[in-house]
Amino acid sequence: MTTPIISTAALGELLSERPLLLDCRFDLFDPDRGYRDYLSGHIPGAHYLHLNEDLSGEVIPGTTGRHPLPDRTAFAERMAALGLTPDRPVVAYDDKGGGIAARAWWLLKWIGHERVAVLDGGLPAWLAGGGEVASGREEALPAPPYPIASPEIPRSCDRARVDEVRTDPAFVLVDSRTADRYRGENENIDPVAGHIEGAINLPWPDNLEGGKFKSREALRERFSGLKKEPQQNVFYCGSGVTACHNILAYYYAFGELPALYPGSWSEYLLGE
Repeated sequence: MTTPIISTAALGELLSERPLLLDCRFDLFDPDRGYRDYLSGHIPGAHYLHLNEDLSGEVIPGTTGRHPLPDRTAFAERMAALGLTPDRPVVAYDDKGGGIAARAWWLLKWIGHERVAVLDGGLPAWLAGGGEVASGREEALPAPPYPIASPEIPRSCDRARVDEVRTDPAFVLVDSRTADRYRGENENIDPVAGHIEGAINLPWPDNLEGGKFKSREALRERFSGLKKEPQQNVFYCGSGVTACHNILAYYYAFGELPALYPGSWSEYLLGE
């Protein structure tokens, strides 16, 4: 598996290698819905990861954003408990075009796992292709402790760094939310509308066409106005989740990882 985005056909071929499958479905307004849907039907062998409980750390009121990063060691332990080993391929999926699964993909890259991809089109594409489904909870076969990459690769930046880069012409800050939220015309999640001063807007859903990722060529064109060096491009969203979708699309296009501001708008507001 050499691509960060995998088709349903390629996943079917990969199943002989017993990949670790991660179901990441989640609804911000009904946090338990994803797990209920998972129990009703999921790709056989898949394990469920909850955005709030598995893909995020503890929310500290007045200090963190809505979905702070989990502790790296704790996340690696969670993955090992599901059977992750350094050579085992991982495929994450959801039902939102990869909007949540991309967070799992980023976190796995963060701990140093390279063989990880997001299922293009997610569960809807799997079902449309006649893929089988299973119900109930899958049993995991734990693996030994996962060897976290050390030292940590600098793939993210904190709020203080964001304040530096937003006024530095050598960098570009990219807001990944939809245009109406970026412009401050609609905000039904965070307490204040608008965006970080100086940020441009590249809405994450525009990476998709018909529910699947656009071609590498189209994505290269989409990101062509950004800085040449990946780490000069800092992506954020409302809470550091869908920004990962833009990072995934960028990585698919160029093979390199730009930076993430994990706290994003919901954390940035706390310092205003």
